[in-house]
Amino acid sequence: MISGKKLELIKRSFSGKRIVVIGDMMLDGYYWGDVKRISPEAPVPVVEISNEFHRFGGAANVALNIATLGGIPIPIGVIGNDNEGEKFKNLLAENKITSDGIFTAEDRPTTLKIRVIAQKHHLVRIDKESKKNISPGLEKKILNFLDSIISEVDAVILQDYNKGVLTSSLINQIIKIANDNSKIVTVDPKFENFLAYKNVSVFKPNKKETEDALGIRLNNEEEIIAAGNKLLKLLKAKNVLLTLGDKGMILFNSDNTRISIPTKARKVADVSGAGDTVIATLTIALTAEASIEESALLANYAAGLVCEHVGIIPIELEKLFNYIQEEIK
Repeated sequence: MISGKKLELIKRSFSGKRIVVIGDMMLDGYYWGDVKRISPEAPVPVVEISNEFHRFGGAANVALNIATLGGIPIPIGVIGNDNEGEKFKNLLAENKITSDGIFTAEDRPTTLKIRVIAQKHHLVRIDKESKKNISPGLEKKILNFLDSIISEVDAVILQDYNKGVLTSSLINQIIKIANDNSKIVTVDPKFENFLAYKNVSVFKPNKKETEDALGIRLNNEEEIIAAGNKLLKLLKAKNVLLTLGDKGMILFNSDNTRISIPTKARKVADVSGAGDTVIATLTIALTAEASIEESALLANYAAGLVCEHVGIIPIELEKLFNYIQEEIK
């Protein structure tokens, strides 16, 4: 457990941390309404829309979490030359987040996830996206931009949703640039290129991703521990933080120690975006001189808070630290 004094020190140190977020930038659309009848055209509910809005998703939501925690996010990714791309850039401006690292591709759309919600029930999601790898030209732009700012940042987050931005060659080069400049590197992976993220500070997969990548099933504590140790060895990572949903997390350290962290969710309304909050909170805490154990604990509290809300929302600095202060009294 973190002392109140150390917690306050970490909180103050969040301010102004510059954190690069590289990965699949997304736009989330929400349509909220009521269902009062079934369509005469097909056996489906008719949703009468009362509110609609757009929010950041994917790696962009990680960047927003960094901002709401008091840091300065520098998102690096790709959008399309379309209406959704314009909405994405407007959201960046509204949240005072730089767009210098956002590059436009003519051959792919902005990744869009539309959610239709009625009476707090998520009825359907509609996706518009491309999963093909970005061009070598875009890879070069990303690397050149990262190289130009790396000396001025505190950490790099790689947020992968397998939409084609984080190619295997790009992953290797990004990690090399960060390691050559002694920067913290944290990773939230997906199935493709799962084992390409070698020599990073923290590798944060969830249970399903680990099962799929290793071709195994994690049915008990013994199998989970074996998988975590295997990932440490395969990836040569300093730490592996394996998230287990309602079972919490297990932190595996390269010094052969491990720590189980039970979930802090008081009530779960929606787990969407919880992984984004975990990697953002974990990373900014590490830059604020929290230990890996303290950083994982903070991230666990943050995930519990965002799971209490329907839809993807970022964690807020004051709400997070006030909650933890109450818990440790």
